[in-house]
Amino acid sequence: MGSNLIVNYGEAVAMILFVIGFANLLLQNNLIKKIIGLNIMDSAVYLFLAEKGYIVGRTVPIVVNGVQSVEAYINPIPAGLVLTGIVVSVSVSALMLSLTIRLYRRYHTLNLDEIAALLQKEGL
Repeated sequence: MGSNLIVNYGEAVAMILFVIGFANLLLQNNLIKKIIGLNIMDSAVYLFLAEKGYIVGRTVPIVVNGVQSVEAYINPIPAGLVLTGIVVSVSVSALMLSLTIRLYRRYHTLNLDEIAALLQKEGL
């Protein structure tokens, strides 16, 4: 059991980061802290994909010196998924932050409980 954890420390770190981000997302009332929690979860998923895509002793899939054997290179799909995910994550974070700014301008708070109470007062 202990030796598996040492060998798979990257995956273990990714899982711990995901749990930290998920707990932050669930337990915080501040919208900025929730966005940070979601970004931590995203980073954990990207770390996990990068760890699963790496194979010891292999190199990036760029043909150098005429080596075309599949066994010489890592799988490029996880790296492509990570890059795509990062682009989507940045876009979603920008949208969430812009909506948070709009909420703050309207309600002058980022606390979800206070925003919900103000919404009830408005009758929405």
